[in-house]
Amino acid sequence: MLRSSALSLALGYVALGITALVLFAAPLWYAWHVTIEDGRVEILQVDAQRLAEVFRREGAEGARSFIDARVRMQIAAERILLLTDASLHPMSGNLPAWPPNVPLVPGNYTVKVELGDQGIQTALVHVATLGSYHLLVGRDNALFAPLQTRFWYGLAAAIAVLSIAGLLIGLITRRALLTRIDSIRQTVSAIIHGDLQHRLPTHLNDDELNTLSRTINGMLEQIELLVHGVRNVSNSIAHDLRTPLAELRSRLEELALIRPPPEQTFAEIDGAVADVDRVIRIFDALLRLAEIDAGLRRSGFVALDIADLAANAVEFYAPAAELKNIDLAFRSDGPVSVSGDPVLLAQALSNLIDNALKYAPVNGAIEVAVRKRDDGTAQVSVSDNGPGIDDSEKSKVVERFYRGDASRGTPGVGLGLSLVQAVAKLHGSALEFSDRNPGLRVAVTIPLDAASTAALATPPQETAAGEAIVSATLASS
Repeated sequence: MLRSSALSLALGYVALGITALVLFAAPLWYAWHVTIEDGRVEILQVDAQRLAEVFRREGAEGARSFIDARVRMQIAAERILLLTDASLHPMSGNLPAWPPNVPLVPGNYTVKVELGDQGIQTALVHVATLGSYHLLVGRDNALFAPLQTRFWYGLAAAIAVLSIAGLLIGLITRRALLTRIDSIRQTVSAIIHGDLQHRLPTHLNDDELNTLSRTINGMLEQIELLVHGVRNVSNSIAHDLRTPLAELRSRLEELALIRPPPEQTFAEIDGAVADVDRVIRIFDALLRLAEIDAGLRRSGFVALDIADLAANAVEFYAPAAELKNIDLAFRSDGPVSVSGDPVLLAQALSNLIDNALKYAPVNGAIEVAVRKRDDGTAQVSVSDNGPGIDDSEKSKVVERFYRGDASRGTPGVGLGLSLVQAVAKLHGSALEFSDRNPGLRVAVTIPLDAASTAALATPPQETAAGEAIVSATLASS
């Protein structure tokens, strides 16, 4: 319990409250003490002046009679009065003799005096000289002792109440936190044992633990999604690798058994090489996706003209479009400067154009457009008039190795859009799918570069560099 953070925090607040209370009471006590002292001194000086005036007006006998009358009228020990002659012989007052610890020098003193039946009391006295006579006027300090005692009792009671309340609040808070933490512990224990669908309990009140629970639940959902994704990818890899490896084994086994003539043998070897290339392409695509997911490719970010990059990609695919009699068009608002990896962006654009060429019908149309938006981003889109994608599949086509019904008879392993989605995510975006009826429009949004796109006047060597990037990217893929 002593190591409880809630209790430690509560005790810390108690200590802070006590410190604040003491800091408030200290100047209050000082001000009260100074005010009372000044008031008492002023009263003593006024009494001394009044007696001195009586002495000057009526002489020593008149002052003696006045003091005796005051002593008889007052409450016992309310005032301390003493008038002596030059030899300190008492003439009037309620002190039997001049106190030995009180000097004859005029001034104010705090001393202990003998008050007969009252015993020894601490008093504040004022000494005055009236010619050869000496006058002592004082007041017992014990008159204000009950007020001081009540002040200290009140301060002690406030500290006690604050300490007890802080301790109780700390214990209650500790119990409430332990209840919430125990539920979190049970959930985490269930997740450790493999129940990834378990979630932390949340409440309607939006306190700190509830916010933490919601954040952890979001993390758990992402972890569950990633684990299922890994499982699906593993199954898909096993499924997609089985076919080329089985074909490769069948070719080699057939060659070993029948020993065909050289021409057929070399043809089978070419087929085996194609199967191996297919396996290598799958692993290359997975490695690129792994690099992109890890963020390792951000080191290749440079300022580039995305419109020039898209124009080079369109130019590269123009011959393939002509073979299918497809109108491949390019639209742009002019140079558009963005910050990104030119190789990855070229590969993403190539995958989108390649998909459009696969599904666009003969005599169809494909449009690649680059435009600047008012929110400070550039949008690159590829549109076609093919069969499109059903709404139920739009969230699945970016999954790795996923192949929809429309792509069953086309070549590929289902990594093209996954790669485009990973490139878009690396550039702070995501794929956007929209229907054209007929056809599909796929768009990627990229933040503009800080440099002004108006300053991008593309010289011939930049265009050549862009073509080289596109060509090298397509060759590697």
